Amino acid sequence: MRKCPRILTSLIVALPLAAVAEVPVVDGSYGSSYPPAGYGTSGAYAGAGAQAPVSAQGELFIQLQQMQQEIAQLRGMLEEQQNEIARLKQESQARYQDLDSRLQGGAAGAQAPAQNSPAGGAIDAAGTPVAPASQAPAASNEPADPAKEKLYYDAAFDLIKAKDFAKAGQAFEGFLRKFPQSQYAGNAQYWLGEVNLANGDLQGAGKAFAQVAASYPTHAKVPDSLFKLADVEQRLGNTDRAKGILQQLIAQYPGTSAAQLAQRDLQRLP
Repeated sequence: MRKCPRILTSLIVALPLAAVAEVPVVDGSYGSSYPPAGYGTSGAYAGAGAQAPVSAQGELFIQLQQMQQEIAQLRGMLEEQQNEIARLKQESQARYQDLDSRLQGGAAGAQAPAQNSPAGGAIDAAGTPVAPASQAPAASNEPADPAKEKLYYDAAFDLIKAKDFAKAGQAFEGFLRKFPQSQYAGNAQYWLGEVNLANGDLQGAGKAFAQVAASYPTHAKVPDSLFKLADVEQRLGNTDRAKGILQQLIAQYPGTSAAQLAQRDLQRLP
């Protein structure tokens, strides 16, 4: 009976040694079995200076972020373009509305114009005085034919009504070359300015409006042409020139509707 306790004691001492013997020995270089499977690079150990590789989901997320930024930039550019188009459309509509309102009285203006004597010299596109009488176009060798002149003028004016401004400009230029001394020449010169303005040709419009006062100083369209010339100068950013033209218009033609409009615009200018 005394042998049993000794046997139990021997077994208890031998068990820890057997457990230690079953643990695998791993050298200090870790080998290919370290880190263990399932111990990811994002865990507690990542190695000195090592960078975790980007997963497929991470790359897709980065690309998506870049695409969203590019889309936001494109949307901003698109909004700017839309605003610019809306502004240009508004300006075009305003010009057409102004032109349409003047077309209402255009037929009456096609008749022989009333004579207005200016109080002083006219103003050219640069805002400087010109000698009106000496600037009249040279007379054509073709004998005057009022019926033929009116036919040409009406044809050009009909192109304005049809809003074919490109052909209308060519028609009025041709009319002025053919009939520079016609009773309709002053009107044709004025409407050439309106057509150029409708086409967005500010420089051409300014020259045409200035030529009305320079070539036809006693024509009834002179006040209107000076008012439109001031408007062109404002659009070109020449505020001082616009003010000078409006002031002379008010002084020379105080009883005209153009002078009243000039007074209004003069108060609005800075």
